[in-house]
Amino acid sequence: MTSSSIAEASRTPGVIAGSAGRRLIRHPWAGFSLRRLSGLLLSFAVLTVVTFLIVPLIPGDPAVIAAGDGASPAQIANVRTELGLDLPLLIQFVNYVSGVLRLDMGTSFVSGESVSTLIFTRLPFTAEIALLAIALVLLVSVPLGMAVAILTRGGRNRWLDAGFNFLTSLLYSIPQYVVATLLVVVFAVSLRWLPAAGAATLSSLVLPTAALMLGPICVISRIVRRETAVVLDKDYIRTARGWRLGALRTHARYVLPNLLTTTLTLSGLILAAQLGGAVVIETVFAWPGLGQGIVNAILQRDYPVIRGIILVLGLLATLIIILVDLILAIIDPRNLGGTSNDV
Repeated sequence: MTSSSIAEASRTPGVIAGSAGRRLIRHPWAGFSLRRLSGLLLSFAVLTVVTFLIVPLIPGDPAVIAAGDGASPAQIANVRTELGLDLPLLIQFVNYVSGVLRLDMGTSFVSGESVSTLIFTRLPFTAEIALLAIALVLLVSVPLGMAVAILTRGGRNRWLDAGFNFLTSLLYSIPQYVVATLLVVVFAVSLRWLPAAGAATLSSLVLPTAALMLGPICVISRIVRRETAVVLDKDYIRTARGWRLGALRTHARYVLPNLLTTTLTLSGLILAAQLGGAVVIETVFAWPGLGQGIVNAILQRDYPVIRGIILVLGLLATLIIILVDLILAIIDPRNLGGTSNDV
């Protein structure tokens, strides 16, 4: 073996390792994961700063609220020391971030309960109606929008098009608290079919979920209808019809996949925004989730609870958007932001 071949052989393991590392970094899923993780960390950083500033920027002394009515100046001073409110603002922020990372968000001023315990007790109730509403919104709005677009294609059934646009616009314009109140009056008070409040039975899910999903169904079905109309005019759809494929096969195989990218992207943003609507819905139906928890905390000026719930709701909204991006990437790898040439 020559000296040059020996030198080449000695360099080979490093070259192979370096090449494998570069291929891993350039892999579309690696880049996708890195971008989404960076976005999640940025959202967490922003939410942490915003929620921390709730206490310093709100007028009044949190120590007075935490000490309770009739507390003496000495008691208030002791509470301020216990809460760390006498420390410099930067030290308070470091302590707050450290606590959040340990899932320790402080103690409720009102009940003395751990904020983390309170949040994890209420979180399943919010997740229950939110996940159910998201699933039902997609199951209803996508077929509805596609059906209207197919039935009104080429100017047919103008009455259906006009009625669909009018009805969805009207229903979406009604505030959620009005929709929730009407549902209670009709189905709980008048017909007595469903419970008006609470979470004691499975039927208690029906009214709050219906109130939460009505607005998104109106918006997303209109998006699906528009996107379907655009796809139906594409050349490949005309080709599929020329092959005399069945209508169901054409729409399921060629129309649906090509409208999902835009539809799911906008749906993710809309559904994430609906977490704010959950606050109203949970209050109307006395649903024991995070929404009702933050309303009670605001009324009682329970700042640690407000901080914790806002932080969790913000992270949930971010995770919904990331989940939608993941689904889009699985459906169409082009949404990874890379191509097969990158591998």
